[in-house]
Amino acid sequence: MPGHGTMTFCKDERLCGKKDIDSLFTRGGSRSMSAFPLRLVYAMSHADGCKPGARMLVSVPKRCFKRAVKRNRVKRQVREAYRKNKDVIYRRLDAQCGIELKMAFIWLDDKLWNTAEVETRVANLLQRIAEKLDKQNETCP
Repeated sequence: MPGHGTMTFCKDERLCGKKDIDSLFTRGGSRSMSAFPLRLVYAMSHADGCKPGARMLVSVPKRCFKRAVKRNRVKRQVREAYRKNKDVIYRRLDAQCGIELKMAFIWLDDKLWNTAEVETRVANLLQRIAEKLDKQNETCP
């Protein structure tokens, strides 16, 4: 997967497109977990091509922050925290073949948080997903 060897967040890692996003939220196989102020919705599926990996999006509702400046700040904080901690997931995905992970980080609070706290919460969520990937790897032949 491009970008997972380095600490970058490239376009291939972004979850975009109505079809992909709808499959994450409307399909029955998606799961959710939260570490306040973030909620993570994720789904694991078999990759179509030879590029298994993780793709993510960040959503900050307008009801939380009316001003776009604050919404954009939160999105930057979450993306940066993901960029720094994504290797936890990619190590597990490299061990498995053909698994694609789609994730959506949704902001729940109406207050701005410290960047270090946001990074701690994102790292916690990513670690919990990595543990679930390990469990799935044990059950699959």
